[in-house]
Amino acid sequence: MNDIKYFIYARKSSESEDRQVQSIEAQLERLQALAKDLQLEIIRKPFIEAKSAKTPNTRRVFEEVLDRIDKGEANGILCWKINRLSRNPIDSGKIQWMLQQGKIKSIQTIEREYKPEDNALILSVESGVSNQFILDLSRDTKRGLERKLEKGWLPNLAPLGYLNDKTKEQGARDIIIDPERFDLVRKMWDLMLSGYSVAEVLETANERWGFRTRKLKRKGGNKLSSSGLYRIFSNKFYAGLITRTDGREYQGSHKRMITLDEFYRVQEMMGNKGKTRPKTHHFAFTGVIRCADCGCLVTAEQKAPKWIKSENRYRTYTYYHCTGKKRDAQCSQTKFVREEIIEEQVDSLLAEYTILPEFRDWALKILNESSDKEIADRTKINESLQKAVNDSQKKLDNLTQMRLKDLLDDNEYLEQKKSLKNELEGNRSKLRETEERADDWLELTEKAFDFATYARSNFQKGDWRTRKDILMALGQNFTMQDGKLSFQACKWLEPIRKGYPALAKEYKRLELNKKPLNKAKTEALSSVITQWGG
Repeated sequence: MNDIKYFIYARKSSESEDRQVQSIEAQLERLQALAKDLQLEIIRKPFIEAKSAKTPNTRRVFEEVLDRIDKGEANGILCWKINRLSRNPIDSGKIQWMLQQGKIKSIQTIEREYKPEDNALILSVESGVSNQFILDLSRDTKRGLERKLEKGWLPNLAPLGYLNDKTKEQGARDIIIDPERFDLVRKMWDLMLSGYSVAEVLETANERWGFRTRKLKRKGGNKLSSSGLYRIFSNKFYAGLITRTDGREYQGSHKRMITLDEFYRVQEMMGNKGKTRPKTHHFAFTGVIRCADCGCLVTAEQKAPKWIKSENRYRTYTYYHCTGKKRDAQCSQTKFVREEIIEEQVDSLLAEYTILPEFRDWALKILNESSDKEIADRTKINESLQKAVNDSQKKLDNLTQMRLKDLLDDNEYLEQKKSLKNELEGNRSKLRETEERADDWLELTEKAFDFATYARSNFQKGDWRTRKDILMALGQNFTMQDGKLSFQACKWLEPIRKGYPALAKEYKRLELNKKPLNKAKTEALSSVITQWGG
C-alpha cells in the first residue's frame, strides 16, 4: 500500500436514508484511526459533503474527488462504506470503471478493501444493494405520504399559524394550531378581505403587531416577508384543503382558518399575484366598491390642494371613480364622486343599524340565558352529523369487503367508492363547521352587538383603516352607480333595521316620562325587552 495515496471522503445527508449513519465527525475520527492502523498515506485534508447520493451528478465535492484522482493527485479513496460514494447506478459505474482502469487502486472502507484485481461482481452487487435501498425507500415513502394524505394530514412542515405535533412519532404527526400565531394569521386574512393591499397587511402585521415567524433550527424568528405573505394568501390549506404539486386535493383534518369562499375572494382581490405598486395615499373605500355598470373596482385619487376662501385655508379633495379596466366593456360611469359624499351615505346606512347601549346589554343577557338551549340543540346536530359520518365510513368499509369477495367489478367499485368518499368528506366538513361554531358563537354574537352599538361613532372618529373595516362588516357586494352606494347587508343586521326603530322609540318615550318607576311603566319596559329578545 506504500504506493497508494488516499483521499478521505465523508458524506452524510439530512434525508431518511442516512438517519442511522454515523455523523461526519464520527466518520472522520474512525477513518483517521483506520488510516493510522493500516499506515495509509493520506494527502490533503478530508473531503466532506452533506448531500444525498441518490441522484447522479449533483455532488460537487464527490465530482472533485474523482476529477483529482483522474489527474493523478491520488489513487485511493478511504470512506466509511461503499454507499457513502454512491447510491445510484451512474456514479457507481464511474467508480467501477476508474477501478478497472487502475486509476483507483484501492477503495478502503471500515469493513474491507476493493482493488482493481477483485471480482467486479462484488462491487457491483454492493452498489446494486445501495441503489435498491433507495428505490425501496422511495416507494415506501410515497406509500406513507399517500396514506397520511388520505387521512387528511399534511406530510410536510406546517404553514404559519399551525404546528406539527411533536408529541407523536415522526411520520404520524398531526397538524395543530399555533397558539401564538393562529389568530394573528386569521387577522391577516380579515385585513385582506376588508380591502387592504398585501403591502398594507404586511406592514400592519410586522410593525403594528410585532409578528415574527416561528423559530426553526436554522431559520425563522424574523419578520414576515412579502413572499411569505403571498404564500399564505395562495395556500388552500388555510381553507381546509391540502393541494399537491400534481394538482390533487385532499380534505384536511386540521382546523381550517377560513372558508373556501373567503379564499377565492382573496385570490380575486390579488389579481395576478404580482408585486403591488407602491401607494403614496391610503383610501378608506378602495378595493371594496365595484362599478355597478361594468364590474370594475372603484379607485380613488387626490386632487391638488385648493384654496377655500370661505374657510381661509387650502383643502385637499379625494375623488372616487370606476377604473374602467375591462377593455370589452362600455362603461357609462364616468362621474367622479367626492369622498365626503360616500362617507355621508355610509354614515346614513350605519344609522339604520345602530342600537342604544341598553339594547346591547339586554341582548347579551338574553343570549346568555338561552345558551343552555343553544348548546343542547347543537349537541343534537353534532350527534346527528357524527352518526352520518359513522354510517358513511361503514358503507365505505362494506364496499371494500364486497370488492374483496368479487361481488363488484373494478368500475362499480371505483364509482361507488368515489361517491361514498365525497359523502364522507361532506359530512366531516359539516361536523367540523358545527364544532367551530360551538366554540365561537357567543363571542361572535357579543362582537356583533358591539358593532351595532358603536360602529357609527367609530366610523365618524376613526382613521381610514377603521372606516374600511366597518364598511366591510356591514355586508358584501358593494356597488356604486351615479354616485349612489348599494350593498347586500349581513343577514343578522336586517332584524335590527326592521324591528329596532319602533322599540327604541317606545323605550325613549318611557325614559322621557318623568314619572318614577311604577307597575305600568315596568310592564311597558318589560314588553320592550321581551319584543327585543324575540
